[in-house]
Amino acid sequence: MTHAAHRLPTRVRRLIGVPRLLLMATLALFLVGCAQSGPPLVWKLNTSVAGHLPDLQFRLTDDANQVVTAKNYLGKVVVLYFGYTHCPDVCPLTLTHLHMMMQKLGPLAKDARILFVSVDPARDTPAVMHAYVTAFGTHMVGLTGTESEIRAMAKRYRVAFNRGPSNGHGGYEVNHSSAIYIFGVKGKVKLLATPADSVPDITHDMRQLIQQEIAP
Repeated sequence: MTHAAHRLPTRVRRLIGVPRLLLMATLALFLVGCAQSGPPLVWKLNTSVAGHLPDLQFRLTDDANQVVTAKNYLGKVVVLYFGYTHCPDVCPLTLTHLHMMMQKLGPLAKDARILFVSVDPARDTPAVMHAYVTAFGTHMVGLTGTESEIRAMAKRYRVAFNRGPSNGHGGYEVNHSSAIYIFGVKGKVKLLATPADSVPDITHDMRQLIQQEIAP
């Protein structure tokens, strides 16, 4: 401080010091904000669906034969996939990849759930679903319902499916879409994956999303 400033009345010197203190406080807050923001997140999967697909919403029966809704899974990052237990190839391969993803997540897996919705409710009873999904880990839930309930949910997420012709032995295949929908903890859609996406890529984005929405 200059000699001229020392000659100023004490009250004036205090007033002059106020802007300097405000500047220092503002600078400190700015530096803290920069330190916390970090580098921008890089996603491997399709994020353009965020805000363009409806929130997670349904009322179905789980593989424990309990009626559940989307509210039962709020607070978790939810992976939603449509398929059926008699699927010969794509479904078991996709669910195996999702099981591997959950294993790679380690402790973070407790904050995620995989919901496997049957597009073949005539054969996929809760008991059948339970026997099927338990082979893919404890974080997977099988969901089934009436034909109308399944079709309503499939329409909501633009999933197409139709029953193929009988194979002559009472069996048949069901052709269906294979998109994998990933929702945040509040039921908002965040990511879209496909069976062609690699396990490392899906794991990478799941880890980021869980850490962003749940883990501090």
